[in-house]
Amino acid sequence: MKVDYIIVGLGLAGLAFAEELQQANKTFIVFEDDSQTSSLVAGGVYNPVNLRRFTPVWNAAKQLDIAMPFYKKLEEKLHLQLDKKIVIKRAFKSLEEQNNWFEASDKPLLKRFLNLHLDKTKVAGVLADVGFGIVNETGRVDTLQLVTAYRNFLKENNLIRFEQFDHQQLEVSKSTVNYKDISSSKVVFCEGYGVKQNPFFKYLPLQEVKGELLTIHAPELQIDFLLKSTLFLIPLGDHYYKVGATFNHSDKTSKPSDIGRQELIEKLTKVINVPYTIIDQTAGIRPATKGRKPFVGVHEEFNNLAILNGLGTRGVMIAPTLAKNLYLHLEYNEPLDTDADIKRFANK
Repeated sequence: MKVDYIIVGLGLAGLAFAEELQQANKTFIVFEDDSQTSSLVAGGVYNPVNLRRFTPVWNAAKQLDIAMPFYKKLEEKLHLQLDKKIVIKRAFKSLEEQNNWFEASDKPLLKRFLNLHLDKTKVAGVLADVGFGIVNETGRVDTLQLVTAYRNFLKENNLIRFEQFDHQQLEVSKSTVNYKDISSSKVVFCEGYGVKQNPFFKYLPLQEVKGELLTIHAPELQIDFLLKSTLFLIPLGDHYYKVGATFNHSDKTSKPSDIGRQELIEKLTKVINVPYTIIDQTAGIRPATKGRKPFVGVHEEFNNLAILNGLGTRGVMIAPTLAKNLYLHLEYNEPLDTDADIKRFANK
């Protein structure tokens, strides 16, 4: 079997790169073993502003301009509604936070996204002493639905193998890459924190960060926006909400924990004051990076081995832009984004 590309891993990164190949009429095969779950349990929110300090997200405007048409095409292709427009409101705890919001809205990179009109509506059950700030151009992509549907699409077209990729069986030469019965021009690794077992890229300083989410039912809570405070609440309909998330650097398991559950419960007491029932708890390992910039680039010795990884908590926004960037680099030698290029770790 001969293909242009082998893709290892099908979370948001692998999916975005596979779609880039589809649009370019390139042949490929994906390997996926369900060992990495961060894309499946992610909140899927796209938000161009860091709402803790009111600072712009890295390359937010460019990422949104590429991501929105990308998900629109996927909706048409998969016959699904994936992009669910939802307003994000940041609850203010003090007048100082409110003033900081106005100061930030004057900055060039934030003017587009921070709404100058404050929402001072009192929302029953929500602890917001001095109103809310509204973020423009926000929403949520149902990542579980997206990845599941895309895997099914690849399966129907014989473009995916559900098996563990064995790096030891990869034979690399200057012109081709051979793996079992497959001959390929290039391999792109999108393995999440599984890259720690990858002999070609394990030197990269990936930092596994466990994140946990709750799904709650709160009949007395009626919000139709994403609430950001000490944590976030995403409305799911019928008074169900997704609550998160934790950031645990020591626990490397993908199993929900009592510690994570308790942390979310304690934070939730500072956000809402109505009764609720916990319906579900999920967990996953985010492939985070030093400096919070992704890993994109090619192996220093084998230029037909590439990596697209470390998207962190903003994978929905970042994945389409960096997948396109990597594809254009591999096919046409266009420059990689210097902030994400793995050459920043060369000889370190």
